This record gives sequence, structure tokens and C-alpha cells, in this order.
Amino acid sequence: MKRITWDQFFMAQSHLLALRSTCTRLAVGATIVRDRRIMAGGYNGSISGGDHCIDQGCYVVDNHCVRTIHAEMNALLQCAKYGVSVNGADMYVSHFPCLQCSKSIIQAGISRLYYAADYKNHSYAIELFEQAGVEVIQVMFDERKIDFLSVEKNRLYMEMLEKLREKGSTEEELAHFTERVNELFGEVEV
Repeated sequence: MKRITWDQFFMAQSHLLALRSTCTRLAVGATIVRDRRIMAGGYNGSISGGDHCIDQGCYVVDNHCVRTIHAEMNALLQCAKYGVSVNGADMYVSHFPCLQCSKSIIQAGISRLYYAADYKNHSYAIELFEQAGVEVIQVMFDERKIDFLSVEKNRLYMEMLEKLREKGSTEEELAHFTERVNELFGEVEV
């Protein structure tokens, strides 16, 4: 098994946080890091104790859900709540931040923004990051890398493949299944 990089590790943390999201439109996670240490994390959801979109539906005004606090803001606000400076820290986000979050990230003093997926990348946000000297880096991230059952899935696939061979399936017939397994679980060793 190949060891993941630090960037992939912190991006995996952001994707894990996104699993806590209560937004029905897009699950996003954010992790604030300094010196390879996690300072805070956030996901998009409602205020503490408030109604959640997964329970009450989205509260949409001008095509935006106003019930939701974005993951980036939740992470920044967690630091503010407990008096932790983020000046000079890095932020890892599962998706490119919206314009408002981008401005908050800059104003809070984040030095580097790492994101995995493009999402309505606002040209003015990109311009503001450049003006502020915030380094913006896209981290290619494969969610399948955080599959805790990948070894067991690979073993099951290999066992099934061998049974099909024993029953007379040709390599040409098995190629389709290998392709599908690789799409779902990543490259497997045949």
C-alpha cells in the first residue's frame, strides 16, 4: 500500500468532515492546518441547535440556501470561538470556496488554500486571492483512497475472478469486470 502525501491526508480529512454536512445540495468539508497539525475543521450545515436542511429542506433565497453556514466559515469561526489565530495557516477544502468564503479566508490571514474539486470558481475570488498573495493549489484527490475496506474488496474480486476462470470464462469476458472494478475501487492487482 502506497502512503498518501500530507496534502492528500488533510484533503481526506476535509472529505471526512463533509460526511457530517447537513446540506442536501453539496457536502463540503474544510480543515485548517499549521505545521502539519490540524487546528480546526468545519462542514456546511445549520447553526448549532438550528433546523437542518436534511430535516426541514433548504431555505433558498436568490438561489442560495440561507440556512447553511459554509464549511470554511465554520472552521474559521471555530478558531475565533476558542481564540486560535489562523494567521499564516493553510486551509484544505473539498470544493473551491464561494466568493464570500474566499474573502473571509483572505481576511483571516490564511496563507495557502488547497482545494480538491472545482465548484463555480468565481473569477473575482481568484483575483482576490492573487491580490492578497494567497497561494491557491488544487490537490487531485481520489475519494477511493480513503476506502478502509479496499484490501478486502480486492481479495473478494480476485476470488470471484478466479472462480469465473475455473468455470471457463475467457480473459476477454473478464476484462469488462476488471474495468468496472477499477472504476469503482481504483486499480486492482490482477
